[in-house]
Amino acid sequence: MTTLDRPLASPALFAAVVDAVAGGADGAVPAVAVTDTVKVVDSAGVVVDTLDRSTLVAVQTPQGFRADVLRRAHAGGLEATDDAALVERSGGRVVTVPGEPWNRKITSPDDLDWARQRIARA
Repeated sequence: MTTLDRPLASPALFAAVVDAVAGGADGAVPAVAVTDTVKVVDSAGVVVDTLDRSTLVAVQTPQGFRADVLRRAHAGGLEATDDAALVERSGGRVVTVPGEPWNRKITSPDDLDWARQRIARA
């Protein structure tokens, strides 16, 4: 497992993911509660639904999987935005482990500034 876009993932988070897979799950992903209200909109930007955030989580990396399950998922010809979704769509059981709020994805210069400040405070 590598996590290049989330460089602040702790060793304990990696261990939790590995332990969940070793405990029988086909895959494991760190997850944090969604605190924003999430709306579904149509192509014109009109709100068509508001999701129940009590059932939503935002997933992070590192993600871990049983090797044979992940290989089968990739060989199945399905498409997904991440390996967890691919394993789910292939019938695998993916569980969540508690994520870390500081395990932010670094995708913009502002994110990088935030990470530098966090590291400087550590």
